[in-house]
Amino acid sequence: MQLSDFGFDLPDELVAQVPLEHRDASRLMVVDRAIGQHADSHFADLPGLLQSTDLLVLNNTKVFPARLIGTTENGGRVEIFLITETDNVWETLARPAKRLYPGKRIYFDDNVSAEIVSKTDAGRVLIRIDTGGRELYPLLDVIGKTPLPPYIKRDAASPDTDRDRYQTVFASERGAIAAPTAGLHFTPDALARIAEKGVTIVEVTLHVGYGTFEPVRVEDLTAHRVSSERYSITAEAVKLLNQAKLAGRRIVAVGTTTTRALEANIAGRDEFVAGSHSADITITPGYTFRAIDAMLTNFHLPKSSLLVLTSTFGGHELIMSAYRHAVADKYRFYSYGDCMLIV
Repeated sequence: MQLSDFGFDLPDELVAQVPLEHRDASRLMVVDRAIGQHADSHFADLPGLLQSTDLLVLNNTKVFPARLIGTTENGGRVEIFLITETDNVWETLARPAKRLYPGKRIYFDDNVSAEIVSKTDAGRVLIRIDTGGRELYPLLDVIGKTPLPPYIKRDAASPDTDRDRYQTVFASERGAIAAPTAGLHFTPDALARIAEKGVTIVEVTLHVGYGTFEPVRVEDLTAHRVSSERYSITAEAVKLLNQAKLAGRRIVAVGTTTTRALEANIAGRDEFVAGSHSADITITPGYTFRAIDAMLTNFHLPKSSLLVLTSTFGGHELIMSAYRHAVADKYRFYSYGDCMLIV
């Protein structure tokens, strides 16, 4: 299939710019692959839609404030978006990148600055951050802003009002530059009601990287590759996953990132394995899912790798029909939007 097969008309006003007052107030569309139909519901109804024998898998990654606003020696404003760090050098998205050259410094406050190391062929800017010997992450909590996707508009000078809501209530492992947004709907009460039903809840950790929302730049999807992301699964989680798989119980993934971690983990194997690994699979039409049986996911943008993954799991015609209904019925899209349960 081609990228154009995943296009649809999405009015700008349907891309949710702010979260709802209550996390669990979102709408939920249920897509049933067995009968080829979709129905409107609400996230609050999720416990009743799950089976007591289900195993629900959450991604417990925690977003860190990866968006920095700084100035150059000449007073020019620069925005830096931290992506990944290797040997104390950060790969970043920077704008305006044309003003930046090796050796130039960017100042974020009186004590934190960065030196431009180089630029990559892909247009990324490599920087080395100078913290004066202090630990970086506590400083980022002070000087950084929540790394929202570009579809959510915020004034760079405004207060960071997203610090709490662009984070799941079960986030515990810091390292993501984007939230696993299907998890944003859950509240402690929702999790408690799901557990009371008998559903087993386990967590994995996949640190969401730039590849999750990087645009697809090729028409031929067989040529598209989603950048690899690090993930880890504990021995206890693996034990529960393998027990569920062996017993034929449903494994319900919360989000495309959880799906990617689980599918990557079992690829080429007969069972899940514990440890830290790299999820370097790209799920496109023709892929056979081996790890998951159902998936909760948000509504994604046209021609995105996330929509391609979702359609591959749910079936192209059924998912695109569901999306057309979502647009017509004014569902809210993307990170702060509504969600879909595919069974």
